Amino acid sequence: MSKSLVSLVLRGSDQVRPERREAVLRAARELGYRPNAAARSLSERRTRTVGVLLNDLRNPWFVDLLDGLNSLLHAGGLRMLLSDARLNRRTGQDPADPLLDLRVDGLVVVGTLPDPAALEPVAERIPVVLAGAREEVPPGVDVVAGDDEHGVRLVTEHLIGLGHRRVAHIAGYGAVGELRRRSFEETMRGHGLAGGALVTPGDMTEEGGYRAAVRLLSRADRPTAILAVNDIACVGALSAAGELGLDVPGDVSVAGYDNTSLSRLRHLWLTTVDNASHEVGRRAARCLLDRLESPGGPGSLHLVRPALQIRGTTAGPGGTG
Repeated sequence: MSKSLVSLVLRGSDQVRPERREAVLRAARELGYRPNAAARSLSERRTRTVGVLLNDLRNPWFVDLLDGLNSLLHAGGLRMLLSDARLNRRTGQDPADPLLDLRVDGLVVVGTLPDPAALEPVAERIPVVLAGAREEVPPGVDVVAGDDEHGVRLVTEHLIGLGHRRVAHIAGYGAVGELRRRSFEETMRGHGLAGGALVTPGDMTEEGGYRAAVRLLSRADRPTAILAVNDIACVGALSAAGELGLDVPGDVSVAGYDNTSLSRLRHLWLTTVDNASHEVGRRAARCLLDRLESPGGPGSLHLVRPALQIRGTTAGPGGTG
């Protein structure tokens, strides 16, 4: 077999007759041959890999996002290389450095980064997309996220529609936390319920949700409903209600955000907002593929429409409705 024929087959060329293609592939299998990806990347000046910088490996919402991201990248002939941004920072590295050292063709940043401005030198070298966050980004970086303001409006109006007039929000941090808090307050104010809106800070963890809910539910004028910034914090709020002897949703309604796998567990069955994480991942992959095909140009914002998921943790005050 000629080198040119083998090269055409292993590169997936359609210029080879089926019987000759099968002969080459059969010989490769018998010899246990695998193409040298490093050598190919040198000759093609690309690695066919995409770096994925994940800021929080503990949040299950990102699992569905990564699934959507990978499905489209894989179809485009690209492989994901995952890096933990928190671990990189703890070891004193710039979060993106390990991926840049591997010469990735592009970068997808998933979740909130403490210093988005650090992406600017990266974006000058390779295409960059921010997924699942709303921080300010350097020019030329696309942002793909759920429409947090609309999603919080949906769940807040659901609680108001059930008859709740004292509603608390366990807030988060970063641009996403700020958008969700602001939408909650604006929705309550729009219904003439600004005086019944309570906001307490949280850190988007289960422990943070638990501590915040204990503070709220220990008040003399405790809220009849709690909206947590995400499902993880909502699970903490559920634990706090249980420890204080309060029935959910009989004594207090609780709702989360993100529609993670946690919210769909039968013994939790959380009312939440589906933030379309799989679709966010697919659209982020599409943006990156487009930028690899046609580099340059201004960045753009792509918002995915969320949907309310009503389950078993919300009812009217006193468990009615």
